[in-house]
Amino acid sequence: MSIDLDALAHVEPGPRPALDPVRHFLDGSPADVAAYFLTVDSVNFGSGWFPTLRKRAGSSGYFTVAWAIADRFRAHGPWTPIELRALRTQEIAETLGQPPDHELMALYAQALRALGTFLGERDALSVVRAAGGSAEALATQLARGMALFADRGFYKRAQIVPANLALAGVAHFRDLHRLTIFADNLVPHVLRCDGVLRYDERLAAHIDAGRLLPAGRAEREIRACAVRACELIARRVGASEHELDNALWSRGQAPAYKALPRHRTRTVYY
Repeated sequence: MSIDLDALAHVEPGPRPALDPVRHFLDGSPADVAAYFLTVDSVNFGSGWFPTLRKRAGSSGYFTVAWAIADRFRAHGPWTPIELRALRTQEIAETLGQPPDHELMALYAQALRALGTFLGERDALSVVRAAGGSAEALATQLARGMALFADRGFYKRAQIVPANLALAGVAHFRDLHRLTIFADNLVPHVLRCDGVLRYDERLAAHIDAGRLLPAGRAEREIRACAVRACELIARRVGASEHELDNALWSRGQAPAYKALPRHRTRTVYY
């Protein structure tokens, strides 16, 4: 696959998106909002399974999960670390409105138990303070502290945590500019639709047929090319890469992009 530099020169990210105040939990205390985003980003994976989820009306797989957890926080507050460590598949399935035998539910329960262990007796803002105002340090803590965050070479979810906390206004970091995009399957899809990423014929046919793409060389190359392309776009338009990611990801929610197949890989990393 390759990056079309001529097409790249014409990509405009559009306005910076804001967090959705209905489908995200933004109306609590800073500690609770921080706990919400750390919780959501601990289960911010599963796009390879999303076509099989029971989705909320008008919502993607991500927003189905984020909104359900937001409703849980509004009704009951955050899970405590003790509750997270004891969390079982049935409870997260009920929270998300999904069948308990769905493969993602067991993975989500595993991820949240790992979060409880990582937190120990701390709350989310204590974790932020331990990073000393560095987004890179926080991402490193998460990647080293929880196996399901250890997306070697990309660290999609580890990086998105400080970006979300900053966007929600509950944390401030001096080095957000050091974050890359949050390499998943949607931003590469947007770039492909916009003519920036060009897949070889065999890979394109596989994805266009709606077939799952195994974790491995091809899907890593797709993500790597997206990271590089967004680095070049960000440099041209004078935006930070994490802000560009938000803009392109939000653009990918439009029907024109959703109508076309994107690569789907069943992984705990995105």
